[in-house]
Amino acid sequence: MPTVSPESSPSPAPEPYRHREVAESFGVDPQRYDRARPRYPEALITRIIATCPGDEILDIGCGTGIEARQFQEAGCTVLGVDPDERMAEFARRTGVEVEIGTFETWDPAGRTFDAVVSGQAWHWVDPVAGAAKAVQVLRPGGRLAVFGHAFDAPAEVTGALAAAYERVAPDSPLARAAAQSRSALETYQAMFAAAADGMRRAGRFSEPEQWRFDWEQSYTRDQWLDHLATTGGLTRLTQDQLAVVLDSVGAAIDGIGGGFTMLYTTLAATATPTGSR
Repeated sequence: MPTVSPESSPSPAPEPYRHREVAESFGVDPQRYDRARPRYPEALITRIIATCPGDEILDIGCGTGIEARQFQEAGCTVLGVDPDERMAEFARRTGVEVEIGTFETWDPAGRTFDAVVSGQAWHWVDPVAGAAKAVQVLRPGGRLAVFGHAFDAPAEVTGALAAAYERVAPDSPLARAAAQSRSALETYQAMFAAAADGMRRAGRFSEPEQWRFDWEQSYTRDQWLDHLATTGGLTRLTQDQLAVVLDSVGAAIDGIGGGFTMLYTTLAATATPTGSR
Protein backbone atom coordinates (compact mmCIF):
# COMPACT_ATOMS: atom_id res chain seq x y z
CA MET A 1 0.00 0.00 0.00
CA PRO A 2 1.44 3.41 -0.93
CA THR A 3 2.55 5.80 1.79
CA VAL A 4 2.19 9.56 1.46
CA SER A 5 5.43 11.43 2.06
CA PRO A 6 4.98 14.25 4.60
CA GLU A 7 7.71 16.18 2.81
CA SER A 8 5.62 16.26 -0.37
CA SER A 9 2.69 18.01 1.31
CA PRO A 10 2.10 21.67 0.48
CA SER A 11 2.36 24.32 3.18
CA PRO A 12 0.83 26.11 4.93
CA ALA A 13 -1.88 23.62 5.95
CA PRO A 14 -5.54 24.68 6.01
CA GLU A 15 -7.22 25.14 9.40
CA PRO A 16 -10.92 24.40 8.85
CA TYR A 17 -11.41 23.63 12.57
CA ARG A 18 -11.53 27.39 13.10
CA HIS A 19 -14.78 27.50 11.09
CA ARG A 20 -17.08 25.24 13.08
CA GLU A 21 -20.21 26.79 11.59
CA VAL A 22 -19.49 24.83 8.44
CA ALA A 23 -18.86 21.60 10.37
CA GLU A 24 -22.18 21.96 12.13
CA SER A 25 -24.17 22.56 8.92
CA PHE A 26 -23.97 18.99 7.61
CA GLY A 27 -26.95 17.89 9.70
CA VAL A 28 -29.35 19.92 7.56
CA ASP A 29 -30.25 16.68 5.73
CA PRO A 30 -28.76 13.64 7.50
CA GLN A 31 -30.72 11.18 5.35
CA ARG A 32 -29.16 12.55 2.17
CA TYR A 33 -25.73 12.71 3.80
CA ASP A 34 -25.83 9.05 4.82
CA ARG A 35 -27.21 7.96 1.45
CA ALA A 36 -24.79 9.94 -0.71
CA ARG A 37 -21.48 9.87 1.13
CA PRO A 38 -19.13 6.99 0.23
CA ARG A 39 -17.97 4.32 2.65
CA TYR A 40 -14.30 3.79 3.48
CA PRO A 41 -12.03 1.17 1.89
CA GLU A 42 -12.35 -2.16 3.68
CA ALA A 43 -8.55 -2.39 3.62
CA LEU A 44 -8.39 0.71 5.83
CA ILE A 45 -10.92 -0.63 8.34
CA THR A 46 -9.12 -4.00 8.44
CA ARG A 47 -5.69 -2.45 8.92
CA ILE A 48 -6.82 -0.25 11.81
CA ILE A 49 -8.43 -3.20 13.59
CA ALA A 50 -5.41 -5.44 12.99
CA THR A 51 -3.05 -2.91 14.60
CA CYS A 52 -5.14 -2.32 17.76
CA PRO A 53 -5.04 -4.33 21.02
CA GLY A 54 -8.81 -4.79 21.13
CA ASP A 55 -12.10 -3.96 19.46
CA GLU A 56 -13.49 -0.99 21.41
CA ILE A 57 -13.55 2.06 19.13
CA LEU A 58 -14.21 5.75 19.81
CA ASP A 59 -15.41 7.50 16.65
CA ILE A 60 -14.91 11.28 16.65
CA GLY A 61 -17.28 13.31 14.48
CA CYS A 62 -19.19 10.13 13.72
CA GLY A 63 -21.91 11.97 11.80
CA THR A 64 -24.59 9.58 10.60
CA GLY A 65 -22.44 6.58 11.53
CA ILE A 66 -20.97 5.60 8.16
CA GLU A 67 -17.56 4.42 9.41
CA ALA A 68 -19.00 3.39 12.80
CA ARG A 69 -21.23 0.83 11.10
CA GLN A 70 -18.27 -0.45 9.09
CA PHE A 71 -16.36 -1.08 12.30
CA GLN A 72 -19.44 -2.71 13.83
CA GLU A 73 -19.80 -4.97 10.80
CA ALA A 74 -16.19 -6.03 11.42
CA GLY A 75 -17.04 -7.05 14.99
CA CYS A 76 -16.11 -3.91 16.93
CA THR A 77 -17.99 -2.04 19.65
CA VAL A 78 -18.24 1.65 18.73
CA LEU A 79 -19.07 4.80 20.68
CA GLY A 80 -19.55 7.90 18.57
CA VAL A 81 -19.10 11.55 19.54
CA ASP A 82 -20.64 14.31 17.42
CA PRO A 83 -21.67 17.94 18.08
CA ASP A 84 -24.81 17.76 15.90
CA GLU A 85 -27.90 16.22 17.50
CA ARG A 86 -29.52 15.77 14.06
CA MET A 87 -26.65 13.62 12.80
CA ALA A 88 -26.40 11.77 16.11
CA GLU A 89 -30.10 10.91 16.14
CA PHE A 90 -29.82 9.44 12.64
CA ALA A 91 -26.80 7.36 13.70
CA ARG A 92 -28.64 6.10 16.78
CA ARG A 93 -31.50 4.89 14.60
CA THR A 94 -28.98 2.77 12.67
CA GLY A 95 -27.67 1.16 15.86
CA VAL A 96 -24.71 3.41 16.73
CA GLU A 97 -24.38 4.74 20.29
CA VAL A 98 -23.59 8.47 20.16
CA GLU A 99 -22.83 11.15 22.75
CA ILE A 100 -23.17 14.85 21.94
CA GLY A 101 -20.20 17.22 22.07
CA THR A 102 -17.02 18.40 20.44
CA PHE A 103 -14.11 16.10 21.13
CA GLU A 104 -12.05 18.81 22.79
CA THR A 105 -14.74 19.35 25.46
CA TRP A 106 -16.27 15.84 25.61
CA ASP A 107 -16.01 14.06 28.99
CA PRO A 108 -14.77 10.47 28.68
CA ALA A 109 -15.76 9.81 32.32
CA GLY A 110 -12.76 7.56 32.87
CA ARG A 111 -13.46 5.36 29.85
CA THR A 112 -10.64 4.17 27.59
CA PHE A 113 -10.58 2.67 24.10
CA ASP A 114 -8.44 0.53 21.82
CA ALA A 115 -8.67 3.02 18.97
CA VAL A 116 -9.73 6.61 18.42
CA VAL A 117 -10.82 7.09 14.81
CA SER A 118 -12.23 9.97 12.80
CA GLY A 119 -13.55 9.71 9.25
CA GLN A 120 -13.80 12.90 7.20
CA ALA A 121 -14.04 14.93 10.43
CA TRP A 122 -10.65 15.42 12.12
CA HIS A 123 -10.08 18.67 10.22
CA TRP A 124 -12.91 20.10 12.35
CA VAL A 125 -10.91 19.27 15.51
CA ASP A 126 -7.96 21.30 16.80
CA PRO A 127 -5.13 18.96 15.71
CA VAL A 128 -3.01 19.43 18.84
CA ALA A 129 -5.78 19.53 21.44
CA GLY A 130 -7.50 16.61 19.74
CA ALA A 131 -4.36 14.48 19.70
CA ALA A 132 -3.68 15.32 23.36
CA LYS A 133 -7.23 14.26 24.25
CA ALA A 134 -6.79 11.02 22.30
CA VAL A 135 -3.72 10.14 24.39
CA GLN A 136 -5.86 10.41 27.51
CA VAL A 137 -8.45 7.88 26.33
CA LEU A 138 -6.27 5.36 24.47
CA ARG A 139 -5.24 2.11 26.12
CA PRO A 140 -1.62 0.93 25.92
CA GLY A 141 -0.94 -0.12 22.35
CA GLY A 142 -4.03 1.72 21.10
CA ARG A 143 -4.13 3.74 17.91
CA LEU A 144 -5.27 7.18 16.79
CA ALA A 145 -6.30 6.96 13.13
CA VAL A 146 -7.84 9.90 11.26
CA PHE A 147 -8.80 9.57 7.60
CA GLY A 148 -10.71 11.12 4.74
CA HIS A 149 -11.33 11.09 0.99
CA ALA A 150 -9.63 13.30 -1.59
CA PHE A 151 -11.25 13.50 -5.02
CA ASP A 152 -11.53 15.74 -8.05
CA ALA A 153 -14.53 15.52 -10.37
CA PRO A 154 -13.93 15.94 -14.13
CA ALA A 155 -12.79 19.43 -15.15
CA GLU A 156 -16.12 20.21 -16.82
CA VAL A 157 -17.94 19.45 -13.58
CA THR A 158 -15.61 21.37 -11.26
CA GLY A 159 -15.63 24.32 -13.66
CA ALA A 160 -19.43 24.44 -13.63
CA LEU A 161 -19.43 24.25 -9.83
CA ALA A 162 -16.95 27.13 -9.49
CA ALA A 163 -18.87 29.33 -11.94
CA ALA A 164 -22.23 28.65 -10.27
CA TYR A 165 -20.83 29.24 -6.80
CA GLU A 166 -19.37 32.53 -7.94
CA ARG A 167 -22.83 33.58 -9.14
CA VAL A 168 -24.82 32.65 -6.03
CA ALA A 169 -22.29 33.34 -3.24
CA PRO A 170 -19.42 35.45 -4.63
CA ASP A 171 -18.24 36.65 -1.21
CA SER A 172 -17.94 33.18 0.28
CA PRO A 173 -14.42 31.81 0.92
CA LEU A 174 -15.67 28.62 -0.68
CA ALA A 175 -16.29 30.46 -3.94
CA ARG A 176 -12.58 31.25 -4.03
CA ALA A 177 -11.73 27.69 -3.02
CA ALA A 178 -13.93 26.28 -5.79
CA ALA A 179 -12.07 28.37 -8.34
CA GLN A 180 -8.56 27.49 -7.19
CA SER A 181 -6.25 25.37 -9.30
CA ARG A 182 -4.96 23.32 -6.37
CA SER A 183 -6.09 19.70 -6.54
CA ALA A 184 -8.09 18.07 -3.77
CA LEU A 185 -5.24 15.61 -3.22
CA GLU A 186 -2.79 18.47 -2.63
CA THR A 187 -5.22 20.09 -0.20
CA TYR A 188 -5.80 16.85 1.68
CA GLN A 189 -2.12 15.99 1.80
CA ALA A 190 -1.59 19.32 3.53
CA MET A 191 -4.50 18.65 5.86
CA PHE A 192 -3.23 15.23 6.88
CA ALA A 193 0.33 16.50 7.24
CA ALA A 194 -1.17 19.01 9.71
CA ALA A 195 -2.92 16.15 11.52
CA ALA A 196 0.37 14.24 11.80
CA ASP A 197 2.12 17.38 13.02
CA GLY A 198 -0.58 17.80 15.66
CA MET A 199 0.23 14.31 16.95
CA ARG A 200 3.91 15.22 17.15
CA ARG A 201 3.21 18.49 18.92
CA ALA A 202 0.86 16.86 21.41
CA GLY A 203 3.71 14.56 22.46
CA ARG A 204 3.57 10.99 23.74
CA PHE A 205 2.93 9.57 20.29
CA SER A 206 5.12 7.43 18.07
CA GLU A 207 6.21 9.04 14.80
CA PRO A 208 2.97 9.28 12.78
CA GLU A 209 2.48 7.14 9.72
CA GLN A 210 0.54 8.27 6.66
CA TRP A 211 -1.42 5.67 4.73
CA ARG A 212 -2.95 5.92 1.27
CA PHE A 213 -5.68 3.88 -0.45
CA ASP A 214 -6.65 4.48 -4.10
CA TRP A 215 -10.00 3.32 -5.46
CA GLU A 216 -12.81 4.43 -7.75
CA GLN A 217 -16.57 4.77 -7.84
CA SER A 218 -18.95 5.46 -10.71
CA TYR A 219 -21.66 8.11 -10.47
CA THR A 220 -24.76 8.91 -12.47
CA ARG A 221 -25.81 12.56 -12.78
CA ASP A 222 -28.36 12.25 -9.97
CA GLN A 223 -26.01 10.34 -7.68
CA TRP A 224 -23.32 13.01 -7.96
CA LEU A 225 -25.74 15.88 -7.40
CA ASP A 226 -27.01 14.03 -4.31
CA HIS A 227 -23.43 13.82 -3.02
CA LEU A 228 -22.58 17.39 -3.98
CA ALA A 229 -25.47 18.79 -1.95
CA THR A 230 -23.93 17.30 1.23
CA THR A 231 -20.55 19.02 0.88
CA GLY A 232 -19.31 21.96 2.94
CA GLY A 233 -20.54 25.30 1.73
CA LEU A 234 -23.45 23.93 -0.26
CA THR A 235 -25.09 22.84 3.01
CA ARG A 236 -25.26 26.54 3.95
CA LEU A 237 -26.87 27.81 0.74
CA THR A 238 -30.54 28.68 0.47
CA GLN A 239 -32.73 26.27 -1.48
CA ASP A 240 -32.83 28.69 -4.42
CA GLN A 241 -29.03 29.08 -4.43
CA LEU A 242 -28.55 25.32 -4.18
CA ALA A 243 -30.91 24.77 -7.11
CA VAL A 244 -28.82 27.10 -9.30
CA VAL A 245 -25.62 25.23 -8.43
CA LEU A 246 -27.10 21.76 -8.94
CA ASP A 247 -28.74 22.74 -12.25
CA SER A 248 -25.43 24.09 -13.55
CA VAL A 249 -23.41 21.07 -12.47
CA GLY A 250 -26.11 18.71 -13.72
CA ALA A 251 -25.96 20.30 -17.17
CA ALA A 252 -22.18 19.82 -17.20
CA ILE A 253 -22.57 16.13 -16.34
CA ASP A 254 -25.16 15.75 -19.09
CA GLY A 255 -22.58 17.25 -21.45
CA ILE A 256 -20.04 14.50 -20.69
CA GLY A 257 -22.49 11.64 -21.12
CA GLY A 258 -24.63 11.71 -17.97
CA GLY A 259 -22.12 10.23 -15.55
CA PHE A 260 -18.45 9.64 -14.75
CA THR A 261 -16.05 7.51 -12.73
CA MET A 262 -14.53 9.27 -9.72
CA LEU A 263 -10.97 8.43 -8.71
CA TYR A 264 -10.76 8.53 -4.92
CA THR A 265 -7.71 8.64 -2.66
CA THR A 266 -8.36 7.91 1.01
CA LEU A 267 -5.60 9.31 3.21
CA ALA A 268 -4.94 8.49 6.86
CA ALA A 269 -2.65 9.89 9.54
CA THR A 270 -2.10 7.48 12.42
CA ALA A 271 0.08 6.97 15.50
CA THR A 272 0.20 5.04 18.75
CA PRO A 273 0.83 6.42 22.25
CA THR A 274 4.24 5.98 23.85
CA GLY A 275 4.77 5.49 27.59
CA SER A 276 2.14 5.90 30.28
CA ARG A 277 -0.69 8.41 30.39
